[in-house]
Amino acid sequence: MQKILAGNQVKDLDSQHLKLCGQESHELMEAAAHSFVNWFVDQNFSLNSPVLIAVGGGNNGGDGLAIARLLTEKSFSVSILQCFESIDKLSPDGLLNYNNLPKSIDLISFENWEFPEDSILIDAFLGVGLKGELRPVAKKYITRLNEYDGKVISIDIPSGLPSDDIVSNTAIKADFTVSFEFPKLSLILPEHGEFVGELVVLKIGVVNAAYNGIDSSLYYLEAQDIPPLHKSFSRFSYKGDMGKVLLMGGSPGKMGALILCAKSALRTGSGLVTCHMEDSERFIIQTAVPEAMASWGLIPNPEFYDSVGIGPGWGTENRERLFRQFLQDFKKPIVIDADGLNLLARYRDLVPLLPKSSILTPHIGEFTRLVGAAGNHPERLEKAKAFALENQLILVLKGANTVVSLPDGRQVVNSSGTKYMATGGSGDVLTGMITSYLGMGYTPENAALCGVYHHGLAGEIASRTKRRSMVASDIIEAIPATYLHLNIS
Repeated sequence: MQKILAGNQVKDLDSQHLKLCGQESHELMEAAAHSFVNWFVDQNFSLNSPVLIAVGGGNNGGDGLAIARLLTEKSFSVSILQCFESIDKLSPDGLLNYNNLPKSIDLISFENWEFPEDSILIDAFLGVGLKGELRPVAKKYITRLNEYDGKVISIDIPSGLPSDDIVSNTAIKADFTVSFEFPKLSLILPEHGEFVGELVVLKIGVVNAAYNGIDSSLYYLEAQDIPPLHKSFSRFSYKGDMGKVLLMGGSPGKMGALILCAKSALRTGSGLVTCHMEDSERFIIQTAVPEAMASWGLIPNPEFYDSVGIGPGWGTENRERLFRQFLQDFKKPIVIDADGLNLLARYRDLVPLLPKSSILTPHIGEFTRLVGAAGNHPERLEKAKAFALENQLILVLKGANTVVSLPDGRQVVNSSGTKYMATGGSGDVLTGMITSYLGMGYTPENAALCGVYHHGLAGEIASRTKRRSMVASDIIEAIPATYLHLNIS
């Protein structure tokens, strides 16, 4: 998995890479520019759309100047919006790229900025090196750039956003942010959604060894990380090998949550799924999910099951006694969501009874009730990390960039998913998926990571044709396509 570094570590990373590879810094800048331009061309922007690039004096501006040259070579009409005092104030690599600009590119001073209709604005003003308050002239530039009402693309980070903290000034409001190698922490914070837009992360060839010795407990989970986490099964495997799963949930009026959970566990690959609920509701499960079994009342032999998921649609009234008894009888890691989490928040003495490495999957509201309120998302992530460490549990904080906090202090940011997954039942689908992987014999860490990535990927696949009309059942139906997409048998 890719380390996510702090803004002040990026320079160290570049230095290590250049030392290991024998590259010059301008060559790494060129690689970033090529990566961006390849992505830009893939978006099928019209060649008739003028491209405006707001260029600052630092290396982010140097990226913009290199991009200007490369886009011109691809027949785009490009102009530079000057966001630096004078040419002699450019960084060395910025100056090199300025001197290589084709003569067809106009350099436009602030007083003469215009935004033609149907143009595209590329923000290459301020980068990850931003520290402290914005200078008045920087605020002036950003305010003017934000008056532009067309498509805006920020390079590496929207100008004005700090790399690792909450914005306190103003910042560019981008439709896309194209970040290199890894997303800066600032880009995954919900507080910055209006600035970041759609996040794109591009590789520029930094060697893995360059990250050695640079400390970070934050990682980025990407598609290539997933296949090695999966188990292999032989042609002699039978349904018992694929996991005997128990799902405890559902209640009158909320059986849909348990149905979604059961269907997603089966679609993920579970061999045997049993749903435990009130006996009055058993006919609903056996009609809606004929592949699942139903149980009610006491759980006479809990150790029969390889994994257990607790909470979807369960309710909290008259559940504490059964929950407590189950935790005393079952010693393998379990998955807890929804009302299971609400019960833990209500009866705090249940938390120490949880088997080590159990997986908790709260959304922000459930997290606040269980772990505590936070003033902002960085504080929330610190609380999640501390909770996982203290209790030796895995905490999956759900959201646009789901973060998995592990018992050893690492935190993993998921890269898959889409805004169209913000629909009722989506979390119940995730619970079923993680419980399924746990039942197949995956380690709790691998079960959580595979679950969140496949869940997000299924949402992406389903949303291609559904968009905002997507519902949780669509995510379930797209689970098989995630295995095809990742070439997992």
